[in-house]
Amino acid sequence: MEQEIRNWLSAVRAYHGTCVDGFEGTGDLHKGVSDGLLNSTQLTSNALAIFASVSSILANFNLTAAYDGFPHWLSTQDRKLLQAGPPKPDAVVAQDGSGQFRTITAALAAYPKGPLNGGRYVIYVKAGIYDEYITITKNQPNIFMYGDGTRKTVVTGNKSNKGGFPTWGTASFAVIGNGFICRDMGFQNTAGAIGHQAVALRVQSDRSVFYNCRMDGYQDTLYQQAHYQFYRNCEISGTVDFIFGDASAIIQNSKIIVRKPMPGQASTVTAQGKTDKNEVTGTVLQNCAILPDTLLAPVTAQFPSYLGRPWKQYSTTVIMQTAIGGFINPAGWMPWAGSLYLDTLFYAEFGNTGPGANTAQRVKWKGFRVLTADQANQYTVGPFLLANQWLPNTGLPFSTGMGP
Repeated sequence: MEQEIRNWLSAVRAYHGTCVDGFEGTGDLHKGVSDGLLNSTQLTSNALAIFASVSSILANFNLTAAYDGFPHWLSTQDRKLLQAGPPKPDAVVAQDGSGQFRTITAALAAYPKGPLNGGRYVIYVKAGIYDEYITITKNQPNIFMYGDGTRKTVVTGNKSNKGGFPTWGTASFAVIGNGFICRDMGFQNTAGAIGHQAVALRVQSDRSVFYNCRMDGYQDTLYQQAHYQFYRNCEISGTVDFIFGDASAIIQNSKIIVRKPMPGQASTVTAQGKTDKNEVTGTVLQNCAILPDTLLAPVTAQFPSYLGRPWKQYSTTVIMQTAIGGFINPAGWMPWAGSLYLDTLFYAEFGNTGPGANTAQRVKWKGFRVLTADQANQYTVGPFLLANQWLPNTGLPFSTGMGP
């Protein structure tokens, strides 16, 4: 219960940050918004500190907070629904008219007002390129959406920061409603490197799962905004900070593909945005492969690539049991601006393989470390996402510990 409360308080901090960052570059307006949120930000930090102390006390006495069963949004029917293969949909989306709806937007508009059949609203999206901007709202929880494959069923958009949109508003597909599960779909933003920040997928759905999905973009491809998130067997591509945000997120058994950036740019896989040391957030890559795409591979010497850089003061990222390509700079990690946040960040590696995994020439920052097995275990799915309480019932495969 204590960690669950910290999960929600951490999300409040993430939303504060999103609001303030949205006014960056507006001078006095940015300062006014930041100052206006100062009191609530401090109250949230105080609450996080209190519950972090509770956690510490329980740990000292070798006690854990009790949990009174499965989450309310995940029933026994969910397990059956996912284990039996493609489930019977409540709504079918098909551009050729063979379903009830031609757009995903229309299927979402038909979200039931009463109790959901089997506890979930199941949407099957047939093959097609869906050029529509989707937001699954907070009033649309427990949606299960699946397609015909990551390159067959694709949601696309091209909004970008350069085009006049705030970063959060560039997403081709955004998920707010809790308990969202998605498989066999692709999400892309085609603004290109020239568009700068251009999000393909933005997620703030608590206890959301993406299985066998593809997120394709350049800068800021995947915005893991807040709450518990789990990704497995996915393919995520981009250039600058292309996995970013302030969620508690684990990406497992996935391909992380670094694309060719604009001239003069360096690529960074992650840019985690933790702003308070007592948040329970962070980005973890486990059993993944980090590799260049076909355009970058021949010219990697011209475009430095790094595992990440600290977007915010307590940026937290762990790369473990992952195959790291030799194109990653031996330093591993890149500063944001000079020495900013280098003492307060938490960047760690454990058990990685491949030509880019050698830590001998890694940065010497105070916040960087190579973990022991016991330390790394704290960043696996079981303890980090409280996953044993909810992931088994989705029917999707996952590793709770150090296994593949």
